[in-house]
Amino acid sequence: MPLMSGGDAVVKSLLGHGISTVYCLPGVQSDHLFNAMFDAGDAIRVVHTRHEQGAAYMALGAALATGRPAAYSVVPGPGFLNSSAALATAYSTGAQVLALIGQIPSRAIGKGFGFLHEINDQISILRTLTKWAERVERPQAAPGLVAQAFWQMRDGRHRPVALELPPDMLGAKAEVGLLAPLPPAPPAPLDEDAIAQAAAALAQAECPVIFVGGGALDASTEVRALAERLSAPVVGFRRGKGVLDNRHVLSQALPGGHALWAKTDVVLAVGTRMFLPLSGWGTDDKLKIIKVDIDPAEFDRARAPVSALTGDAAAILRRLDQHLGHVSPMEPKRVAASRALKARVAADFAQLGVILDYLKAIRDVLPDNGVLIDELTQVGYAARTAYEARGPRSFISSGYQGTLGWGIATALGAKHALGDVPVVALSGDGGFMFNVQELATAVRHRIPIVVILFNDGAYGNVRNMQRKDHGNRVIGSDLINPDFMRLADSFGIAGQRVAGPEALRQALELALTRNEPTLIEVPCGDMPDPWRFIDMPKVRGP
Repeated sequence: MPLMSGGDAVVKSLLGHGISTVYCLPGVQSDHLFNAMFDAGDAIRVVHTRHEQGAAYMALGAALATGRPAAYSVVPGPGFLNSSAALATAYSTGAQVLALIGQIPSRAIGKGFGFLHEINDQISILRTLTKWAERVERPQAAPGLVAQAFWQMRDGRHRPVALELPPDMLGAKAEVGLLAPLPPAPPAPLDEDAIAQAAAALAQAECPVIFVGGGALDASTEVRALAERLSAPVVGFRRGKGVLDNRHVLSQALPGGHALWAKTDVVLAVGTRMFLPLSGWGTDDKLKIIKVDIDPAEFDRARAPVSALTGDAAAILRRLDQHLGHVSPMEPKRVAASRALKARVAADFAQLGVILDYLKAIRDVLPDNGVLIDELTQVGYAARTAYEARGPRSFISSGYQGTLGWGIATALGAKHALGDVPVVALSGDGGFMFNVQELATAVRHRIPIVVILFNDGAYGNVRNMQRKDHGNRVIGSDLINPDFMRLADSFGIAGQRVAGPEALRQALELALTRNEPTLIEVPCGDMPDPWRFIDMPKVRGP
């Protein structure tokens, strides 16, 4: 076995598992890890950011955009804690992120000596934010733990994992045997009886509806096939947007799902909690829910399904489609009803006014595979329902974490991983300033994202709630902003201030042609309320 440092063992193991980029911010506890990455030469690329949160968000963006693992490295204590919002978001979105977290020297862990960046029981904090976390305590253990990390990250429900790397382990040398990736666990056999029962219920349904979430992103083809077999509308929101191309006659935005909820008799939920329908739209004994999920723990949250189908969504949907082979696809009456509802919802979206015009301008310019990253801003909220996503992973959202400020750095990671695919980040002036420093990362590593900044001089959604829901008690929501065009120029990136949707369209076309980092500022005042299309009332049940 070759003699190598612990840092070498980690880096060689990463390479053996297909990791060729590490998003990072180096520091003294990780010196030997970075020595190993330097010695690896062109085999591994180091993309360093201006803040630890930027490194973690870049890994998150890469993982969400590609559906593949991505890794980041930061120092312990404050470095790790600065990255924790991204880890929490990776957990909520099922992203395959490997966190390489530094530590203090092994001999001092847990003793409270006050070493630089020391925090009490760091690994326990890590374990609350990840699916699995362990400490590498010897160079010889590194390959096995890296292999286990990747196995855990990919097995069953995808979620982030972490390895703690004490500096003495990284620097120590030993004879180390490298390992090939662990083979995946064989898939559990499908419950054929439950699938047959579910297929029978779907075949008999008078108004079947399919809801899809992040767990259906790798089953887009199967969702379409089953939807067309059943002539069933498909509703995707946030994480499920684009699983079925939103142009498809059976694809319904969230308000369409709300309208269907009142009369549907069988709902097929694929890789989604259906949080909004189950928590707010109401249920009754006439509603049958069939759930497909890789994680059986999801079946008992909220309302228990009549059929619980555990396993890979694509495999289960293929079996359902086989059972339903006798059903004639695209039944004209159901398809016509879906088309009419789709048209009605599109007409209702006109209430979004200029927001809808901005979204249409972006959609007109981006190619079908272009990626839009939403942020917690009025246009971003509206995009979750009204933006036309044309494929899985073309609309990237932070899921239930609702992570304000993640947009710039997440877009950087997505763009870096996707290469030539255009990536646009929506932002408000509030969230934009959380990670504005990463514009320097875009320039340093030549990552040509486009950020569209809607500037209303406030934490606009907070201010709107204070006005409408709390008797105009406006407090702590007004902002003083820099001159964003001068700021863009100071970073050395292209900047353009535009007024109106048509000017935005032209600016975005120019930005994509230039293929360089670009900030487009859209000054705006109060915008139409997007929440009327998200927070919708109860429509069934006692």
